Amino acid sequence: MGPGIFSRQYAAATATFTVVMFLTGFTALAVVPTLPTAARDLNGVSLFSLVAGCFVAASLLGGVLGGHWADRAGARRPLALGMVVSVVTLLVSASSVSIWQLAAGRFADGLAAGMVSVSVTTAIGQSYPEYLRPRMLAMMSASWIIPSLVGPPLAGVVTEFWSWRAVFYGLAVLTALPAVSLVFVLREAPTDSPDTPQADSVPPEKQTARPPLVLAATLSLGAALSQYGVSEWDVRHLLFMLVGVVLLAAFAPRLLPKGTWRSVRGLPTVVLLRGLTSGTYFSIEALLPLMLITQRRVSPVAVSVAFTASAVLWAGASWVQGKLLQHVARHQLVRVGALIMTASVAFAVVGSLSGLPPLTAAVAMPLSAIGMGLLTPCITVLSLSHSARNRQGHTTSAMQTNMNLGQVVVLALVTAVLNGCRAAGTSALGGYATAFTILLAPTLLVALLAVRARSN
Repeated sequence: MGPGIFSRQYAAATATFTVVMFLTGFTALAVVPTLPTAARDLNGVSLFSLVAGCFVAASLLGGVLGGHWADRAGARRPLALGMVVSVVTLLVSASSVSIWQLAAGRFADGLAAGMVSVSVTTAIGQSYPEYLRPRMLAMMSASWIIPSLVGPPLAGVVTEFWSWRAVFYGLAVLTALPAVSLVFVLREAPTDSPDTPQADSVPPEKQTARPPLVLAATLSLGAALSQYGVSEWDVRHLLFMLVGVVLLAAFAPRLLPKGTWRSVRGLPTVVLLRGLTSGTYFSIEALLPLMLITQRRVSPVAVSVAFTASAVLWAGASWVQGKLLQHVARHQLVRVGALIMTASVAFAVVGSLSGLPPLTAAVAMPLSAIGMGLLTPCITVLSLSHSARNRQGHTTSAMQTNMNLGQVVVLALVTAVLNGCRAAGTSALGGYATAFTILLAPTLLVALLAVRARSN
């Protein structure tokens, strides 16, 4: 057995990667609870779905761009650039004078996050021998534990007693030093580990292959246009929405298994379920805090505690399904998780009624996290069981793509209903209740279709 991940040879890289993932998790979990307050202060509540959704749309492109770049030239440059861009985008968001500037910052941050998430895994593969890679991947996962516990409450306290801008500025300062050090650490690290195939050992057809960058860019554009189109009900916004929908409908199937949207048995259904569940959870995570802060006057601290509870319960439910329920059929656990998410949507609907305590709706967030913790690992296992070994990378890519598409499409649909109710003169809380009711459809559909994802 050779040196460990904290040996002299690998200590600098290990420390840097760990700090990078810690701050990535901290940023991701701390920023989201502050966005409703920022949207309210910038008079951009109607465009909140654009602010939330453009991050997802951009991360789709960033992931493809980062993977393409890392395959061609190594992970050092896309990873370092992704971290530097993250610092810049945090400053752009912090200094926002309009909701459009905040949306631009979130879009650029999505590009950076997509590049970092793909490149960091590639960098580990290029910097460590094979026997150390599982340890480093476990370290990367562990790096999210403290951010999930501390990030949301701390961001809530800073937002409530100081300013949401201070959250962004503080994260930019914290991220700056690791971003700079990452450039030097990766410059000194070998671009290929001892057991990484060299370029001349890769078949020519693999060297010349090009990931669908144009396709990913088109999907990102379609997603962004859709989010903007549903922000208002007029002819101009309707045209933007139609263009976005056409782009998504025309190009998304090229990145997904054939028959995904028709729920063909096996892998297509599994990929479909990933999009529906992720879209539902993301919509709850985005719109429920917006309602609680802007309409029910719940403090950012209380909302942030709900985020922390969600992270802890998601991890707990995931542990339960893997340790205590390992003998239960995976598709059955997907159905149970979907029904739990249905119950969480019901809490969101009921909690939107003005006669009930506001925190009734907050229960929806941790409850939906329990459902996701149960079903998400099961969906991943089912996807791999339906894939040949030499197609598992392609399957993982399709799952990631439809997860992002599901988040964009479901959030756009719910936002369209919410803004439609507002245009029709419905009360704000009544609009949220109607919008949340729409989320019952995907959760019940997942429960119904789970059997079609069953592995033999």
